[in-house]
Amino acid sequence: MLKTVKEKDIELYNIVQEEYNRQNTGIEMIASESFVPAQVMELQGSILTNKTMEGFPGKRYHAGHQSIDKMETLGIERAKKLFGAEHANIQPHSGSQANQCVYASIIKPGDTIMGMRLDQGGHLTHGAKVNLSGKMYNAVSYGLDKETETIDYEEMEKIAKDHMPKVIIAGASSYPREIDYETISKIAKSVGAYFLVDMAHIAGLVAADILPSPVPYADFVTSTSTKTLAGARGGFILCKEEYAKKIDKAVFPVVQGSAHLHIMGAKTFTFKNAMTEEYRECMRQVVKNAKALGEALKEKGFRLVSGGTDNHLLLVDLRSKGLTGAQLDQALASVGITVNKNMIPYDPEKPMVTSGVRIGATAMTIKGMKEKEMIEIADMINTVAENMDNEEVMKEVKRKSTELALKFPMYEGYFE
Repeated sequence: MLKTVKEKDIELYNIVQEEYNRQNTGIEMIASESFVPAQVMELQGSILTNKTMEGFPGKRYHAGHQSIDKMETLGIERAKKLFGAEHANIQPHSGSQANQCVYASIIKPGDTIMGMRLDQGGHLTHGAKVNLSGKMYNAVSYGLDKETETIDYEEMEKIAKDHMPKVIIAGASSYPREIDYETISKIAKSVGAYFLVDMAHIAGLVAADILPSPVPYADFVTSTSTKTLAGARGGFILCKEEYAKKIDKAVFPVVQGSAHLHIMGAKTFTFKNAMTEEYRECMRQVVKNAKALGEALKEKGFRLVSGGTDNHLLLVDLRSKGLTGAQLDQALASVGITVNKNMIPYDPEKPMVTSGVRIGATAMTIKGMKEKEMIEIADMINTVAENMDNEEVMKEVKRKSTELALKFPMYEGYFE
């Protein structure tokens, strides 16, 4: 791959090669990242990128749609089968776009929406004031119990009854525990609200039957096809058949124009890949690895928010180590281990500083790492946390992290 890029644009080629080397020699622990199959990269760079297409199978605004109709129909059917959904729209360009499309399909600007607080694990598109969702709609938030650091469902119900939202949103970007969709569905029904679940982070674990599916309980389910689904760089929407026409119309022409067909092809492969036993076994290992990493970190004096994890990620409180998230984030990056600074519930620090880091197990599990390697990584993280001013120790951790990463290479021959 990239042979013609090298010939035509050596400067850009070198930048891409630099990123390849970073990924190949580093320990990737950002919870929203994964390594996609080579087929996904091929499809995202395929001839499908040449075609412009608006509308849906059988109802297009451009000629030459015969092959595209077959592909989109195949992708829709695979998504429905994978998640047991009545209807699927696979055109959203991202998870954020998918959420915007759901809002556009059922509510108007100024209506009230209710999602998890951003600083306690929620997502920007669930009503954060800095996001379009918080600017267009009247957003109220629910949060976590201060003692258990898990969702306070009684408080959620009270807030819902006080504000009577039109939509209640479940799902998170840094919440390590299972979510009770049945309870939230009952709360939504009690106040006459639609129930939207954004499962972007855990879609792969749902597909592999590791975590409960929100599909039976939610009116709408949105997701990315990246993260634990480990596939195409895009989004999709699942819904009940009664909302199918509203969703399709909201996606096109209300929110988006033409579909990204090269990405749609990669999504179509992603859904098939997620049906394989190899993929399901990988997702089971992701959860095992996250738990093993968490236990190893606890043994070294780190505090895990909520005490542990049920999914692919850990939220780690660094105050016991006397560090901020920004400090450990930067120090780990310097030795080839990437995590991200992240606010913890009721965090006293500012968002660009934070008291915690978010750590995910998906990417390195896909590379082939298991519990043994997670324990090694925990040891490296602790060594950095306790020696970030010791240049010699940091150099040794860098050597170890590179050595470990190279035992599990990805995309060999990519630049040949």
